[in-house]
Amino acid sequence: MQQKKHNILDKFQSGFRKLHSTETALLKVTNDLLMAADRGDCSVLVLLDLSSAFDTVDHQILIHRLNLMVGISGSVLKWFTSFLEDRTLLVSVGNFRSDVAKFLCGVPQGSVLSPLLFSLYILPLGRIISGFKNISYHLYADDIQLYISFKPWELDKLSTLMDCLKEIKLWMTNNFLQLNTDKTECLILAPENIKPQISQHLGAFSSSIKATARNLGIIFDQSLSFDAHIKSVTRSCFFHLRNIAKLRTIVSTTELEMLVHTFISSRLDYCNALFSCVSKASLNRLQAVQNAAARLLTHSNKFSHVTPILKSLHWLPVGYRYKFKILTFTFMSLQGEAPTYISELLQPYSPKRTLRSTDSGLLSIPRTRLKTKGDHAFQTLAPIMWNGLPSPLRTIDTVASFKKQLKTHLFRQAFG
Repeated sequence: MQQKKHNILDKFQSGFRKLHSTETALLKVTNDLLMAADRGDCSVLVLLDLSSAFDTVDHQILIHRLNLMVGISGSVLKWFTSFLEDRTLLVSVGNFRSDVAKFLCGVPQGSVLSPLLFSLYILPLGRIISGFKNISYHLYADDIQLYISFKPWELDKLSTLMDCLKEIKLWMTNNFLQLNTDKTECLILAPENIKPQISQHLGAFSSSIKATARNLGIIFDQSLSFDAHIKSVTRSCFFHLRNIAKLRTIVSTTELEMLVHTFISSRLDYCNALFSCVSKASLNRLQAVQNAAARLLTHSNKFSHVTPILKSLHWLPVGYRYKFKILTFTFMSLQGEAPTYISELLQPYSPKRTLRSTDSGLLSIPRTRLKTKGDHAFQTLAPIMWNGLPSPLRTIDTVASFKKQLKTHLFRQAFG
């Protein structure tokens, strides 16, 4: 892809890009917030959402942007113009048909080109945000995350955040995009005694402050414990398990397994690289879901010892599944198969003296202060877990082979 070769897209745009996902986006944001908390900083996370973003893209502005910012011209630019223009619509209800009208804005829904074109349309947005000191951001298509970290006595830095938000709103107005104020949410990650002061500095956005907020499918809370998310996932999974159980007698084992993976495993594994932050009690809740799914699939009663069942199904327990995900991201980062913003969090270990460990593929472990914050951040936990792997496992050169052998390694740890 030319956009990858020439680094056209925003570095922190993770929507609809190869090797990028909601999980890599949230892993980066969570890492930054945890490391800030480890330094004793307070943080404010603002989640912005656009109203019908793909439907309001102005064709002329997009074509102009493709030409000036992306460098597309000649026949190729005409192809894009042809793709966007001369589209029509009408409304048909019963025998009534409206007049035909032309689409003057919007990118076609369902087209593989549309997400890419939207990302190119909002290219200037990342550059605008980057112009504000101390403001970090991440984009996933039309979902925008802004966050700023500061010392408790540096509340004046919040004025920068407010200025940034005003500039974003102005740019969107000029580009026919509209912020959905009803879905704009704000989280304050700080000690309780400082939150009221932070709220005062947020002005009109103080009404958007929430105790929890859904961010790309994950429920964030002010302590990054993800307790609310785990409770939501557990509740949803048990609801689906009860429904699947009703079908147990009329579907085959293969079909039953497909249902379990579709409705249960997918929920347990979604963005589970973030689960290093969750408490043991929350992990136990998720494990209870997996245990129930395993018993359902194998037609075992609820009093059956679950360890042999999980082993027979070759299912890694929940606590090992998130380790598998983190280590996979680590391997892909070292192989150049992960987003740059993830790879940059990892640094090779460089001892002051030449040692045997110099060529053993170890990673440098950053110093942290708090076990509940910095030690759970990806840039700390990933090197610790990676360095703990057997040397032969760290020297594998393909993702498929690494995943296979990593699962075997973790499986042995889990079941002996």
